[in-house]
Amino acid sequence: MRPTFDQVKKTLDKMNPHKVSPVDMMMNLMEKYSKHLESIVAERTQDLLQEKQRTDRLLYSMLPKPVADDLRQGRIAEAQSFSNATVYFSDIVGFTLLSGDSTPYQVVDFLNQLYTSFDDIIDNYDVYKVETIGDAYMVVSGVPQENGINHAGEIASMALDLVSVCHTFKIPHKPNTQLKIRAGIHSGPVVAGVVGTKMPRYCLFGDTVNTASRMESTSEALKIQGKGDMTTWWLEAKRNDLKDPLLRTSAPNGVPVPVSD
Repeated sequence: MRPTFDQVKKTLDKMNPHKVSPVDMMMNLMEKYSKHLESIVAERTQDLLQEKQRTDRLLYSMLPKPVADDLRQGRIAEAQSFSNATVYFSDIVGFTLLSGDSTPYQVVDFLNQLYTSFDDIIDNYDVYKVETIGDAYMVVSGVPQENGINHAGEIASMALDLVSVCHTFKIPHKPNTQLKIRAGIHSGPVVAGVVGTKMPRYCLFGDTVNTASRMESTSEALKIQGKGDMTTWWLEAKRNDLKDPLLRTSAPNGVPVPVSD
């Protein structure tokens, strides 16, 4: 079954009609293969670059860029303190009843549409979205990038826009139900840091955060509540006759003010 020399010669002539030397032909084939390989590598490199950009966008939407870069390079992201920032909280009035009257898919679709519209609005302000938990929406200004005294104005203007959305937003599966949120804001010092290694979260801590949360929980529908002057109390003793605590209001300078019986 072995081909004759004439058959081999004819086959080689078809492969090399211009009588190029075998060495030159081999070099040409290697050059073509090299160019083809380079184009494949360039194409794969471009795909890798695009994938990296998508990954970066996702990562930077979850964590501040400096924090994300530290974690990606294996460095520990240490907590930072900020002397002044403004925190915003809001949630949906009657969300529990609304959820009980809806399927899980409807709830997810509703929240996704609402908070996507919120996300579009806050892009117009110098703020950072901290997180959404259920129907709660949390935003801060002055963190992770300090902005002088602008944080209060940025959050206040943003909050007004978010409340305004409620007048036009239609709940997909309940178009006749008026969407209502209540909001609370507060300014002061905060500490920010990353919590956890799996699904790490950028969290805020401090009395400013707690107070902003209370401003939201005690707010009213379609209103934004911020903390002003508050009366505090000293717990000093218990009156034996009525077994009621004896409370004294604290004066502005911190000195207890006597309270008449």
